[in-house]
Amino acid sequence: MIVNTKPRKRNAPRPAEKAALGYLQWLRGRDCYAANADGPDCDGRMEAAHVDYAGGKGMGTKVADRYAVPMCQAHHARQHRIGWFYFQTEMCRPQDHALKAADAYWRAWPGRIAWERKLEERA
Repeated sequence: MIVNTKPRKRNAPRPAEKAALGYLQWLRGRDCYAANADGPDCDGRMEAAHVDYAGGKGMGTKVADRYAVPMCQAHHARQHRIGWFYFQTEMCRPQDHALKAADAYWRAWPGRIAWERKLEERA
């Protein structure tokens, strides 16, 4: 048997307009988006949960970081298991609630204006 020992080809990095690492770090310091909803209590470290129905998603890619909400590991894992539609139904929230929450978090992020200016300069 022949084993290929060459390094694996790396995928292309995410486009600049989709990546806002400072925002994701800031999100992890917020309270869980699903904290007061019925279901399991919050558990684990905070993570950024991307709202995948926001659009701009492609094959093998996720939506832009600006469409993320903070969630604890337990709620984030549950959301991945059952999907956004059932997750929000379970929490008795309208289907576009997470998208509106992501927009509110994005607007509240102190680094947003500087990030948007930097993106404009690249264009």
